Amino acid sequence: MASVEFKNIVKRFKENTVLNGVNVDIKDKEFLVIVGPSGCGKSTLLRMLAGLETVTDGDILIDGERVNEYHPSKRNIAMVFQDYALYPHMTVAENMSFSLKLKKTPQEDIDARVKEAAATLQITQYLARKPQALSGGQRQRVAIGRAIVRKPKVFLFDEPLSNLDAKLREEMRVEIAKLHQRLNATILYVTHDQVEAMTLADRIVVMYNGKVQQEGTPMEVYSKPANLFVAGFIGSPTMNFLRGKAAVKGGKTEFISNDIKIMLPPSLLDPKTVKDGQEIVVGVRPDDISVDVPAKEGLTEALEGKLDVSELLGHRKNLYIYIGETRVLANTDAVGRTPGDKVKVRFNYANMHVFDKATEKRISR
Repeated sequence: MASVEFKNIVKRFKENTVLNGVNVDIKDKEFLVIVGPSGCGKSTLLRMLAGLETVTDGDILIDGERVNEYHPSKRNIAMVFQDYALYPHMTVAENMSFSLKLKKTPQEDIDARVKEAAATLQITQYLARKPQALSGGQRQRVAIGRAIVRKPKVFLFDEPLSNLDAKLREEMRVEIAKLHQRLNATILYVTHDQVEAMTLADRIVVMYNGKVQQEGTPMEVYSKPANLFVAGFIGSPTMNFLRGKAAVKGGKTEFISNDIKIMLPPSLLDPKTVKDGQEIVVGVRPDDISVDVPAKEGLTEALEGKLDVSELLGHRKNLYIYIGETRVLANTDAVGRTPGDKVKVRFNYANMHVFDKATEKRISR
């Protein structure tokens, strides 16, 4: 397998800058997921690595070798597309072996590779079928199999599960994770689905507006988002954001908005990093909001709220609660509360986040 480096990558389409100074290193045998909303440049980055798009500025290296001008066929990369890109007139076996035949690989080797890949992906029984006779999940397995038989240095996945229904996406996520374990391959995977990113990646790169916003392990990105965009994009349900000001007095910091007033202890926010009157945003995930629980160390003082909407999710509930005019979402154990009930809300200090409103960057510990 191989390592991959993107160095100061810039991509422009006429006057439109799609990528602006992207630096990403992918280690040998690493499963790296690039995640971000549509239009952030993640697929363009993948296509440039594959040689399907030119680089405006910067360098792409595979195993330390600059490949900017290399023809796609010379990069030893296999790409799995969102729409499968299978030849409809060919059988599964013919689709999987096509690239090997172009390279004039001996037929004996072709048959062995196709057989091995089909067994790995559990599609041996479909080798004689054509794509139209297969389900979406089976077609995606064939597309992956076509990549495997080439034995490339790097596997590229461009939103491969977005055309599948929810159940199939779950099944294919598991299969792709198992595939990485079996092949021990270098994989670069692009998606807009943060669930895929969190469950599959060794490391995540979060992109927005053509720039890298943060990179790290899934837990690092989830537990310490670098800015407001990452905090709002990673995590489901989405993080609650409370906008207000910091009141700093006597070495203590308090968050104050029109509806909410809570202390921000030094364990969360160093008073030296914030100014009195500075506009800040406090982030708290729905899982870190407790409803109608007694006072406890590590929780904020109780805030009076009113339940607006309750969504049953089985053993959990989404509770939409108004604290004054501010609405927050709490994801809690199912409790016997109905819309209109008064409730007491507490936040978990250990998992709260504080951002500067002007820069949108994280300022909490």
